[in-house]
Amino acid sequence: MNEYNLIDSVKKKALEGIDVDRQEAIELLEMCDSEEVLEKLFEASGEVHSYFNQNMFNLCSIVSGKHGSCSEDCKFCAQSAHYNTGIETYGLKEYTEILGSAGEVEREGVRRFSIVTSGKKLGSGEFLKVVDQYRKLSKDTELHLCASHGTLGYGDMVELRESGVQMYHHNLETSRSYYEKICTTHSYDERLETIKSAKRAGLKVCSGGIFGMGESREDRIDMLYQLKALDVDSIPINILCPIPGTPLENMETISPMEVLKTIAVYRLVLPSVEIRYGGGRSSLGDYQKLGMKIGVNGMITGDYLTTTGSDMQRDKELLESEKLKLF
Repeated sequence: MNEYNLIDSVKKKALEGIDVDRQEAIELLEMCDSEEVLEKLFEASGEVHSYFNQNMFNLCSIVSGKHGSCSEDCKFCAQSAHYNTGIETYGLKEYTEILGSAGEVEREGVRRFSIVTSGKKLGSGEFLKVVDQYRKLSKDTELHLCASHGTLGYGDMVELRESGVQMYHHNLETSRSYYEKICTTHSYDERLETIKSAKRAGLKVCSGGIFGMGESREDRIDMLYQLKALDVDSIPINILCPIPGTPLENMETISPMEVLKTIAVYRLVLPSVEIRYGGGRSSLGDYQKLGMKIGVNGMITGDYLTTTGSDMQRDKELLESEKLKLF
């Protein structure tokens, strides 16, 4: 099957609700980067994207509730205590500070808000404090609450849901086969179990990974099909920002077109799942707009955990220019 026929076949499957198999997805990502082929691929994913998502777009924002001094050795992360990155470290923030951040993003029209804490998991006292913060936020704001607190069990997830949290964030980061090159202090299976516990507790799940850590195209497809098997609700696409002091500080930056091709394939395989820009999207420059036409229907706005993000007002203007409606 030639490249054009493959694209047409996969598009037809996506529009008809038929699963695209892993080998087809790999072949799409491995296609040549000629202008004609890319235009055909982006046209196909754009059509599927428009059909299932109808110009609706979601903004979310995060606040770092506990920062740095992490015991884990994730090789991309400035917050790991294994590396000397010079970042600020602090313990759990008080509720008044969390509420201030939440109120600011709510006034800007952001619908989702998450507290994110560093470390593999919170201590029991810390977890109870965070749960109480969510209970208060659910009364003091009208935000859809998300949470990101590392490795938690089923009982913890139930407590989060009962406190007002609707979605749990826990990235896979990459494929199972490449994962050991990125992290050695906790396993891929622990990540899977955390996601399964969140689903079983009735929470939605936001889970994705980072592109540009030296992984292969097949690794990105393997992560995609793992996310599909887990039936996640939202996939954040992060682009590595090499941070001085981390093992990946000298990693060559992945090209914008490689990121866009991957987004297009993700959309064709998962037509109706939220795909959102996460950290590093500024490296795409003006290509961010193309990503929003071919597959992206959400983004994190404001600053990220250890890197500068994007101005919320500028993001809203971007959505207006693309005639996208917030949901």
